[in-house]
Amino acid sequence: MDLIWVIDAKYVEDYKIALTFNDGLQKTVDLKNYLNGEIYEPLNDIDNFQKFHVSDWSVEWSNGADMAPEFLYAL
Repeated sequence: MDLIWVIDAKYVEDYKIALTFNDGLQKTVDLKNYLNGEIYEPLNDIDNFQKFHVSDWSVEWSNGADMAPEFLYAL
């Protein structure tokens, strides 16, 4: 399998993000049930959650939280 990475991400609603991957796949993922643990807890605040950006390979937040593109692809 070739390497997968996120090339675009847009906020949809609640904890949902519409993603586009480098192989052309487009999907919307709901991350509400995956915001556990010290680094992800601040993202349960919807205002913090919405402030993501696309890094060189995936979705990332200013507090250092990110999600592996393979994980997002598999959701």
